[in-house]
Amino acid sequence: MCRENPGWGAPRIHGELLKLGIGIAESSVNKYMVRCRKPPSQTWRTFLENHAEQLVSIDFFTVPTIRFQILYVFLVLAHDRRRILHFNVIAHPTAEWTGQQLREAFPSAQLPRYLLRDRDAIFGNDFRKQVRDMGICEVLSAPRSRWQRAYVERVIGFCCP
Repeated sequence: MCRENPGWGAPRIHGELLKLGIGIAESSVNKYMVRCRKPPSQTWRTFLENHAEQLVSIDFFTVPTIRFQILYVFLVLAHDRRRILHFNVIAHPTAEWTGQQLREAFPSAQLPRYLLRDRDAIFGNDFRKQVRDMGICEVLSAPRSRWQRAYVERVIGFCCP
């Protein structure tokens, strides 16, 4: 019954068995139910290797000035050759400014397919709308997982040790 109806869970199968006059506990049905295995999905490393030519990473990092001000550096990095495609510096970044920087980084004929970014609040609704309008698919890294954006984090670590 489980193989013929993969969407059914233990409660549904238990109910059907009761209708057929088979008295069995739902916990027993759950215990002996055949589990349907999901097809294996690609790993994060495989995704990065398969889409390196179509993938760019973006991130911000801060630079203190001699006057104790904080400047924000926006960085766009291509994964295929680990090239810095674009960077710019600003004191108070906004989502609109960030979207404008993204448009300046990519001429219309050379748009990447995937944009890898973290979950920073600066990438607000305006930024996401501009990315969607450009036809780029956003890939968000998991919270507190800098290793998923290792290339751009390495460049940032090199710029400000």
